[in-house]
Amino acid sequence: MRAGAVAAGTTLMMLLMSSPALALTRDDGDDPGPGLSVLETLGLYVALPIVLFAVIAGLVMVLDKSRKQA
Repeated sequence: MRAGAVAAGTTLMMLLMSSPALALTRDDGDDPGPGLSVLETLGLYVALPIVLFAVIAGLVMVLDKSRKQA
């Protein structure tokens, strides 16, 4: 019970101390590039991993030598 209370208290304090408002402060030398459009974001984080998975799975199935050849 005590360990749970300590863990919950520690987690709560960490959440309270990390303010997301600090993310808006610019650092010296910070040079962000242009943002991504919705299509670019979907292509990069959704379509590309699916295509890579399909290519790797296809190569594994084609190059699999463990099947018996009749």
